[in-house]
Amino acid sequence: VECMFVTVGTTSFNDLIACLSAHDSLQIIKSLGYDRLILQIGRGTVAPEPFSTESFTLDVYRYKDSLKEDLQKADLVISHAGAGSYLETLEKGKPLVVVINEKLMNNHQLELAKQLHKDGYLFYCTCRASETQTVAQMGCQRCRLGL
Repeated sequence: VECMFVTVGTTSFNDLIACLSAHDSLQIIKSLGYDRLILQIGRGTVAPEPFSTESFTLDVYRYKDSLKEDLQKADLVISHAGAGSYLETLEKGKPLVVVINEKLMNNHQLELAKQLHKDGYLFYCTCRASETQTVAQMGCQRCRLGL
């Protein structure tokens, strides 16, 4: 089972959740070999309907006491730019794509993401539709590169 885990922590990041749960995005995610997508949606108002078919499962939840279990299951993690979320992911050695939420643009988020990208730890992008469609592909490329 190839699993992609998306986390927004305690925040709200409707654009990211909406983008990754859109029909086209789910098709891309499936075509990349993933058969499970777990969305941790925090306090967002976009709450996709979970579903399960023979070939694909979408799990959705707001909060858990710990993300440890989902991080362990994940073959790729897509995270908001919260330092706690990505430090926990990097500690587990998981491939990581950080998506910057420009709506609550704190420059330090972008600075930290840029630096960690430069050091080879992660990919980052913003949540513009044109970029986000490549998020999963970048993550897969990163897995193959063994970064």
